Amino acid sequence: MIADAQPASWYVATARGGREHPRLQGTVSADVCVVGAGYTGLSTALHLAERGYSVVVLEAQRVGFGASGRNGGQIGTGQRRDEAWLEARFGRDTARQLFRLAEESKVLVRTRISRHAIDCEPGTGQLLCAARPAHMEALKRRADKLARDYDYPHQRFIGRPELSGMLGSPLYPGASLDAQAMHLHPLNYALGLARACTEAGVRIFEQSSVTGYGGNAPVTVRTSGGEVQARSVVLACNAYLDRLEPRLAATIMPINNFIIATEPLGEQRCRSLVRDPVAVHDTLFVLNYFRLSADGRLIFGGGENYRRHFPADIGGFVRRHMLRVFPQLGEVKIDYAWGGRLAITMNRMPHLGRLRGDVYFAQGYSGHGVAMATLAGQLLAEAVAGSAERFDVFARLPPPPFPGGTLLRWPGLVLGMLWYAMRDRLP
Repeated sequence: MIADAQPASWYVATARGGREHPRLQGTVSADVCVVGAGYTGLSTALHLAERGYSVVVLEAQRVGFGASGRNGGQIGTGQRRDEAWLEARFGRDTARQLFRLAEESKVLVRTRISRHAIDCEPGTGQLLCAARPAHMEALKRRADKLARDYDYPHQRFIGRPELSGMLGSPLYPGASLDAQAMHLHPLNYALGLARACTEAGVRIFEQSSVTGYGGNAPVTVRTSGGEVQARSVVLACNAYLDRLEPRLAATIMPINNFIIATEPLGEQRCRSLVRDPVAVHDTLFVLNYFRLSADGRLIFGGGENYRRHFPADIGGFVRRHMLRVFPQLGEVKIDYAWGGRLAITMNRMPHLGRLRGDVYFAQGYSGHGVAMATLAGQLLAEAVAGSAERFDVFARLPPPPFPGGTLLRWPGLVLGMLWYAMRDRLP
């Protein structure tokens, strides 16, 4: 069923617990209508239902169809921007609030997995590898700062001798090991949240693309097959917002990222690549990220593009990046290759806010969305319920719009991204 509804990937091939949801037909009513059935929308709906609200979720495709079902499955520490950057822009107090919320997001993911028995292969630990010797000092400074200023002693720097025993790649001169970071099967996590939603009374409608919304008390949310009348609306569309809400579209840029899964490699070869059951990513601007799957494959993400379409040969596109990290895998077969679309903001910080008193949104996680989108759902539910203090920590920090708005943002972004991608290739 899931395989028929989603683009092919290793995640789809190993999906568990998915179910079909009906299309919206006719008119239904709810306290809250949530648009989008990714992590943000599902987490919002679940938290609202637990507060006693009636909730409808509208999804244009299938649950987890977007980045929530296609990403690398890694959950790091902190925000997408590091603590020194946040302190310089927003002040130390706000930076500390943002760090505490990020830590809470990890706890929230663990809690949801445990409470709802979500079979998504959760694991602990992440290696952040220095792509260049010049990056090593920054990794050391951050680990020291986290321990000294943020009461987070779980990250430590690792030099080349120790790293060579942990990682079978000649590329990296050092790394930071984060013992409290996480990784999981992202699609199964989304499917588990959806199951928890339905058990809590949330009505999910798939293949029900929203064509527009309007009105007051109630707001009417329209699809081709029907409409939802609700007191509040939450827009949880992220990179798939398209033309639904032009006021938000200019603050995010959808980009495409790509992943492959190798053939099964066997226990010995797997551990020669990544000795311990941790996730890994590096410090390149267009970063490489990888981990081992439960069935002995290397799940490797690398490369992105800024066009409307994916490369014709995704496997070949990503394989080049994999071989720079693991040149010993030249003869290994690629069994799965897929792409996904995510949304970035200009400052790489999540964008949460209100368009008016009854319309809320969250978007723009910039590749840091597994835990942060889950937390955003909790904060959105709190705001809808009238307690917006934590929600406003993010709402007070809106990202600047992309220069040129939705019309000219694309060529400007492409030029900038290509420049940074070129820098990644320089010695």
